[in-house]
Amino acid sequence: MNKKTTDVLVVGFALFAMFFGAGNLIFPPKLGLAAGTNFLPSLIGFLITGVGMPLLGIMAVSKAGGNIDDLAGKVGRKFSVVLGTVIVLAIGPLFAIPRTAATTFEMGVLPSFPFMSTGMTYSIIFSIIYFAITLFFVLNPSSVIDNIGKVLTPVLLITLAVIIIKGVLAPIGVPVNTGYTNPFSKGFVEGYQTMDAIASILFGGIIVASLIQRGYTNAKEQVKLTASAGIVAAIGLALVYGGLMYLGSTVSGTLSADLTKVQLIVAITQGILGNFGKIALGVCVALACLTTSIGLVAVCGEYFSKLSKGKISYKAVCWITAIISAIIANVGVEMITSISVPLLILVYPVTIVLILMNLFGDFIKNKSAYAGAVLGAFAVSVFDAIAFFGVDISAITNIFNKYIPLYSSGFGWIVPAVV
Repeated sequence: MNKKTTDVLVVGFALFAMFFGAGNLIFPPKLGLAAGTNFLPSLIGFLITGVGMPLLGIMAVSKAGGNIDDLAGKVGRKFSVVLGTVIVLAIGPLFAIPRTAATTFEMGVLPSFPFMSTGMTYSIIFSIIYFAITLFFVLNPSSVIDNIGKVLTPVLLITLAVIIIKGVLAPIGVPVNTGYTNPFSKGFVEGYQTMDAIASILFGGIIVASLIQRGYTNAKEQVKLTASAGIVAAIGLALVYGGLMYLGSTVSGTLSADLTKVQLIVAITQGILGNFGKIALGVCVALACLTTSIGLVAVCGEYFSKLSKGKISYKAVCWITAIISAIIANVGVEMITSISVPLLILVYPVTIVLILMNLFGDFIKNKSAYAGAVLGAFAVSVFDAIAFFGVDISAITNIFNKYIPLYSSGFGWIVPAVV
């Protein structure tokens, strides 16, 4: 195997680990459970936003120049700062980092120690310990956690592969018709929850820097290798997400739709591999979540320290991030997921527009088109976000339904962005 192929595989597997984050495995089974026999169109929609867009995002950042300023700066410097801040907060202390702690507690601790589910005392104590460990590794960089991560990702993948293969060959049940409507658009929006497309804007810079360290300094070669590594990661993600969603659909006639996302995957794992499998998966996910948490806290520290031009130190940002994350983690996975939806509904269309326009930037001669497309997408998605809170804006949505194509299917932002 030549050096270039080896580098593509190494970077591709690293990218897979960055995108997969252990917390993302909770979403496909729940979507499969809800979709039942309609799991295929739901899967296609989910894969577009959960796999396809992150892949295109990595390629767009690489093509644009290697960082978020290059990607979003075509709209304006202030917009780039605002978008970057929103993205880092979303994958940082507001949602993604607290979700790693909550997932660890609910999936790695509660199945073995169910008595800890009574009250919030145990959850609070766990959060303090979890983020104390996170801070220790963030503030005292060590190769230990990197080595743990390199071991954990293959172990987690092997565990998931066993669960998926056995679940496909000897399913717990069969998919049933759940009466699920608009499966494609619901799968598309559910893919937002992975946060991978918005994270790809930051990860793209990391991948480009990694390629430069490996000796690839030519911009065209970087784009080509980034695309190849992205395809490796995308194949891995598609196989895992597709398998997990199918497993969720097979229990649509046997398990309650009221189960939380974590309860569902624990139940599926126990049904396929028994108690040992449930505990093994919980431990793998817990440790993988910890490595993800450490990486994201470090990203927040570096981003905001740089943004403040050193006025706020790296360590101070890390402490603030950990404290906020520890507080939010105690509301639980379901609540964190729920409160993140409006922001993701608002940010994802804008991110998708930026990714696609940067990919086809060679054909866009008027740079004002970037601002126009972002404004068009935002003008519709902001009302979708408001409607999610239950605010009665029917007068506006009725007009949108009447005059904006695809609005009723959840894609009303597309035509205004194009216009």
